[in-house]
Amino acid sequence: MRVAVLGAGVVGQTLAGKLRGLGHDVAVGTRNPRDGAVTYAEAAAPAELIVNATNGLASLEALESAGAENLAGKLLVDVSNALDFSKGRPPIVGAGNDDSIAERIQRAHPDAKVVKTLNTVNNQVMVDPAAVPGDHVLFVCGNDDDAKRRTVELLGSFGWPAERVIDLGDITAARAAELYVALWVQLMGTLGTANFNISLSKA
Repeated sequence: MRVAVLGAGVVGQTLAGKLRGLGHDVAVGTRNPRDGAVTYAEAAAPAELIVNATNGLASLEALESAGAENLAGKLLVDVSNALDFSKGRPPIVGAGNDDSIAERIQRAHPDAKVVKTLNTVNNQVMVDPAAVPGDHVLFVCGNDDDAKRRTVELLGSFGWPAERVIDLGDITAARAAELYVALWVQLMGTLGTANFNISLSKA
C-alpha cells in the first residue's frame, strides 16, 4: 500500500520505518524536504493512506499544504497531539474541552476519512506494543465505520490485537483521547519512562 507519513519528527520516522518494514511503499512529507523526504503534497498525492504525525498545533497548516484534493476520499489516520511548550514544561495539552485537533482536521477536510488513534502512547509503543507487558489498550474514533475497521487492521499489523483496540465512537471522542495526554505527561514524569500504557477492567 502506498502510504504518506506527514511529519519527519521522531514519531513520523518511527511510523514510516515500521510501515516500510511491513512492506508498504512509504513517502515522508515535510515542510522543508531533505534527507529523503518530500513535500507534503508530493507525499500525499499518490498515497492510499495518509498518516498525520505532525505537531497538532501545525497539523491544519501541514494538511492544507498537502492539498485537499490529495486527501479526499482517503483514510487519514491522525496520531497528533496539541502540545504547547511556550510557557515551559509541562506543556499545555489539547485543543480545549469542546474541540480537538482531529475534529478540526475533519471539518477542514470533510471528504477525508479521519480516524484518531495512537496518540495515547509514545512512538516506541505505537509500533511495538510488546514493549509494555500486559493487555494494555489503544483507542480509535472517527465518523466512518469502514475507516475505523481499516485502521484496526493496520494496528493489528503493528501487533495490536483487535480486542485491545477500543472504539470510542465518532470523531468528537478525540477530545477525550487528546486531553488524556495531560495525564500521560504527568505519569511519564512520575514513572521516569515513556514506555508505559493503560489497561482497562470492567465489571
